[in-house]
Amino acid sequence: QVQLVDSGGGLVQAGGSLRLSCAASGRSISLYIMGWFRQRPGKAREFVATISRNGASRRYADSVKGRFTISRDNANNTIYLQITSLKPEDTAVYYCAGSQGMAVLASNYEEYRYWGQGTQVTVSS
Repeated sequence: QVQLVDSGGGLVQAGGSLRLSCAASGRSISLYIMGWFRQRPGKAREFVATISRNGASRRYADSVKGRFTISRDNANNTIYLQITSLKPEDTAVYYCAGSQGMAVLASNYEEYRYWGQGTQVTVSS
């Protein structure tokens, strides 16, 4: 099975940018649909973005479209989430996840079996 380690979070001012990383080990991430989710304070975990196994297809939550970009580097077994134009409401713990689903993309929490430990993003106003 694959192990995922998230990193790259931090404290940033509104309007700023961050790049989150998710390093995988144990198996090649090319076998998995990959995604990012987040959990805001007091809220349920929510879908942010997903990317297909070969990186050709992506899907985003409406709340992050145009500001967040998911990408993957299968050769280095890593996925990324580039976040720009950060807003205070983006404050959350961000998790990467891997799915063995049969579809091209996966945006439901239940489709993911493997999860990183999360990385905190805090946006100050």
